[in-house]
Amino acid sequence: MGLSFDFDDVDAFTVGAVGKPGQRVFLLQARRAGERVTVKCEKQQAAAIAEHLRTVLNDLPPAEDKPMPAAMELAGPIEPAFVLGAVGLGYERTTDRVLVQLDEFIPVDDEGEPDLEALEDRSRVRVFLTRGQVQAFCEQADALVAAGRPPCMWCSLPIDPDGHVCPRMN
Repeated sequence: MGLSFDFDDVDAFTVGAVGKPGQRVFLLQARRAGERVTVKCEKQQAAAIAEHLRTVLNDLPPAEDKPMPAAMELAGPIEPAFVLGAVGLGYERTTDRVLVQLDEFIPVDDEGEPDLEALEDRSRVRVFLTRGQVQAFCEQADALVAAGRPPCMWCSLPIDPDGHVCPRMN
């Protein structure tokens, strides 16, 4: 059976990266009172989650709370429980909390069908966040994505520290 984490209230929900630009591993992490779960993701997934969460925030009143900057740092150990696949977002009006659901990546066969056994056994993290935690996550994700390799002005592909072969300059 896959791992299942349900956090109705979290001390922190954050995104971080380890490694050098171009070789970074992106991680999402939820923490509550000594309990911690870390999920490996792609940079684009972290950026997309922040973008969609920002859309949710646009329909809500401004946040009154915000975590301390130190709470947005990854806490060790940071061994990922699984690799991120599908992401679900929602808003619970009665509790004024934003739901983020992270499901484990499930590989598909040649016809694009998932392995049914793996699908039933996938891991999942569900967290309910305050508007302030959502805002802090979005700011953290934006800063993390911006800190990566700069994009080429002609092809938009990332420029490595040792140079870049631009397909548009061929």
